[in-house]
Amino acid sequence: QVQLVESGGGLVQAGDSLRLSCAASGRTSGRSGMGWFRQAPGKEREIVAAISWTGSSTYYADSVKGRFTISRENAKNTLYLQMNSLKPEDTAVYYCAATPWGYCSNYGCYDFWGQGTQVTVSS
Repeated sequence: QVQLVESGGGLVQAGDSLRLSCAASGRTSGRSGMGWFRQAPGKEREIVAAISWTGSSTYYADSVKGRFTISRENAKNTLYLQMNSLKPEDTAVYYCAATPWGYCSNYGCYDFWGQGTQVTVSS
C-alpha cells in the first residue's frame, strides 16, 4: 500500500514561486506513475501534471504549461511540483497521487492519494 504526504503549500503573492513535495512510502511507489491534482472550493478536482515512474514522460494541464514543472527523485521516494509565475487562479488544495500504472494522465488511474496541501495566491 502506497502512502503519500504533501508539503510545501502556503500563502504567496501573484508572480511568486513555490515548490511542493510529496513523500511516498511503500515498496511499489518507486515504479508508480505519479501526478499532481488540485481542487478549488466548489470546483472539481483537476489534473495539474503527471510523470511516469522513470520520469521519461510528463503531462501538464494547459493552464500550467510553461509555469509548472513536475519531477521525481525515486531514490528519495519524493515527487515535486515547481510552480513559477503563480496566479490567483492557481489557488487550490494540491494533491499528490500515485497510480499502479507506469504513467497515466487520467484521474481514474490514480488509486493512492495524499491529504493535500493548501496553496493560496493573492493578487
